Amino acid sequence: MNSSLNIMIAEDESIILMGLKANLTELGHQVIAEAFDGEEAIKKALYYEPDLILIDINMPKTDGIEAIRRISQKKLIPCIIITGYNDEKLIKRATEAGAFAYLVKPVAKKEIEPAISIAVARSADFKQVNQELSDNKKALVNRKLVERAKGVLMDRLNLTEQTAMKLLQKKSNDRNLKLAIIAQEIIEADQKLRF
Repeated sequence: MNSSLNIMIAEDESIILMGLKANLTELGHQVIAEAFDGEEAIKKALYYEPDLILIDINMPKTDGIEAIRRISQKKLIPCIIITGYNDEKLIKRATEAGAFAYLVKPVAKKEIEPAISIAVARSADFKQVNQELSDNKKALVNRKLVERAKGVLMDRLNLTEQTAMKLLQKKSNDRNLKLAIIAQEIIEADQKLRF
């Protein structure tokens, strides 16, 4: 079983909501927020930032799939769809919106636990991939800055590429700053001199 999670339930039928809440509590989780329509689900998810959201598809104001889509645009919170419909089109829409699992009502406690485990694991994998992607983008941007700064030094000081790189590294070490910061400063100084 997962460690205790802070969970939000978005369900417009009170009896189903109470049953889900009881099952989650028995599984050792805390229900920190409840929503009875899609708009309320979006607001509460972004305010409370739960570890997980259980959300019905058919809800007033905004359906659960649209709510997941809008939540996912602002914050990555794993969502499990709970619905009375086992429909391929709905499953596809839910997946595209960012749902991590899909359960068909009535949902038994024994079905919730594995769905939570899968949703939490998929979310962790997704976050890791996003972090790696972000790190790679930063590394690429930094590499481009260093290459541009080397080009500036080569042009301005008539240096070889190797000498320009050594100069960048020396400035970085002397000032105890990252190479990309030194490179950015050189590029900005060169742009000021050009104007």
